[in-house]
Amino acid sequence: MECIEIKNLLKDLGDFSLKIEDLKIPEGFVTGFIGPNGSGKTTTIKLIMNMLRKDEGSIKLWGKESKIDDLGIKENIGYVGDFNGYLQESKISVIKKSISSFYKDWDEKLYNKYMEAFGLTGDKVYKDLSKGQQKKFEIVMSICHHPKLIIMDEPTANLDPLVRNSVLDILQERIEEDNATVFFSTHITSDLDKIGDYLIFIYKGKIFLAGDKDNILQNHVIVKGKKELLTKDSKHVFISVYENSFGFEGMIKDKEKAYEIFGEEVVYDKPNLEDILTYYTRGNR
Repeated sequence: MECIEIKNLLKDLGDFSLKIEDLKIPEGFVTGFIGPNGSGKTTTIKLIMNMLRKDEGSIKLWGKESKIDDLGIKENIGYVGDFNGYLQESKISVIKKSISSFYKDWDEKLYNKYMEAFGLTGDKVYKDLSKGQQKKFEIVMSICHHPKLIIMDEPTANLDPLVRNSVLDILQERIEEDNATVFFSTHITSDLDKIGDYLIFIYKGKIFLAGDKDNILQNHVIVKGKKELLTKDSKHVFISVYENSFGFEGMIKDKEKAYEIFGEEVVYDKPNLEDILTYYTRGNR
């Protein structure tokens, strides 16, 4: 079953336009949402969360059209975004008490476990926390009511690598124990190297690549060779290619097709997620 299903979604925001024809987030997995800043990641997430009103299209959660007043759906979502609405002058314990009362499945033991893991104490005033500590608290608050869907917008952006790994471990734990679905945007592609199952790439408001992470990584290949091998006929198979006076370097999305054209005359490198994003968004040079 699809946890999130989007069809023919349109949202115009001044000079920016988001257009998503078809997007499906499978239940029980981690789906990463990747794209440069300004590509539409946050806009998409806010539309899913009903923080923005769509111009056209359909957004369904567990087969039901998403509505802002559907408490049954909201109770099953954990969210971390760019604005949390917490009272800056309040202590963490006060914020937790006021928010946890809205969730019938709030788990105090789980809350204490993750607070201890992140080195947070309830007597701290929220505004006195560092940005990293604030983000850690937001993450704790988003997962302690056993949500079935965890949506996060750049959750690890202000965290050091060790804490990022802890967050990723926690998300994996929630998937295993609650059969939760995780959908999160990030520009830190190494996070998805560790726990991502599915990937969605977005650029300038449009999705240009989506699918199983392993298949995407296995099918794409970086090709390097002498300039004379780059002919008019061979050039069209590249997603993008960089040429200089000595040779060329480019990416092809079909590894077998690349070998059919170039054989043993070029060097083949395995790309990472950062490479894939770069080649799709930079164009030919």
